[in-house]
Amino acid sequence: GGYAGVEALAELEDMARYTARYYHNIKPTDLRWILVEASDRILPEVGEAMGRYAVGELRGRSVDVRLETRLETCEDRVAVLSDGSRFPTRTLVWTAGVKPAPLLSATDLPLTERGRLRCTATLGVAGMPHAWAAGDAAAVPDLTAAEPGKETAPNAQHAVRQAKVLADNVLATLDGRPVKEYRHKYAGSVASLGLHKGVAHVYGRKLKGYPAWLMHRTYHLSRVPTFNRKARVLAEWTLAGLFKREIVSLGSLEHPRAEFELAAGGGSATPPRPGTLPRPETDERPEDPPGGLPPRPSR
Repeated sequence: GGYAGVEALAELEDMARYTARYYHNIKPTDLRWILVEASDRILPEVGEAMGRYAVGELRGRSVDVRLETRLETCEDRVAVLSDGSRFPTRTLVWTAGVKPAPLLSATDLPLTERGRLRCTATLGVAGMPHAWAAGDAAAVPDLTAAEPGKETAPNAQHAVRQAKVLADNVLATLDGRPVKEYRHKYAGSVASLGLHKGVAHVYGRKLKGYPAWLMHRTYHLSRVPTFNRKARVLAEWTLAGLFKREIVSLGSLEHPRAEFELAAGGGSATPPRPGTLPRPETDERPEDPPGGLPPRPSR
């Protein structure tokens, strides 16, 4: 139910529904999407109201959103949830939040309960005069927060700004000048829910639908380094808006799992030679669990 899970599901559902139009033997109703979230809402970063809107948007697209539910097990292609429901699945996408590098736990540096480096407002590691930290690994006090003791969120918005302050403070220390505290008011967040769909909560303003999606694209374009890359990305997006979507990836014909295995650290990115791939043991769909499938959510 966080950014990674919601955006991945929304984009996949949007793309699959579009692609199904080109296959006479596949109907959108043949596709089933289930989002499982342990808390009572999704996308907490965009606020409660926009989170409720996102749930309604996904359910309106026949996505089964399960709140306050956990995935207990997934064995033999059958998923079992904490509410007791069971259903067959051939595709399982698991996403998780940000976690500090495990290397930190092997050091004698001061850590918080969540394993992040305990830092001061000047980005120095607490109790370590010549150690500095920023980004996901650093627990930096949020000086702009109303409640005391709050730390900055481990995201790119803070990490990029912290890096600049950290560099200035290192130089200031070497030159014998005073260092400055890190202070940044959280601007907000945007999330894409598919083509021309999204939610945003930025500087107190709430947006949804196309305006939020456009803000999402604009923000990410502004973060692309160098003018050359910005121009290339903008040109690609412009062309994609003028023509039909690309739904075929010829590079994945020989080894469709290559990119996933590479991302998981399971091997080389070079696909094997034609004819060397093992054939699947079976192409049959998994049998339904006892009791059958739970009913689909109504629109």
